[in-house]
Amino acid sequence: MKKQRITHEKRTVELMIRLYCRKKEKNTALCPDCEELLRYAHARLDHCPFGEKKSCKKCTVHCYKPAMRERMRQVMRFSGPRMLLYAPWETIRHLLDL
Repeated sequence: MKKQRITHEKRTVELMIRLYCRKKEKNTALCPDCEELLRYAHARLDHCPFGEKKSCKKCTVHCYKPAMRERMRQVMRFSGPRMLLYAPWETIRHLLDL
């Protein structure tokens, strides 16, 4: 279960970062900043202490450094509403926290 949950979260984060980089920053491929953010997010997910019970929406622990947390907040603020258009099933699954 842990691997499935973490794998799904990694996929969702990657979709959001790629969407942000492509639509907001107008890049055809991930820029170095977005690539760094993606690697950082994947590393944090790999080391999540909550494992299969993980739920970032309800988490009380801030596992991101403040600067990275702000960057991720910008990505989510931009990509979140657009995810329904670009990845509807992933978005629904994420919203329902399945």
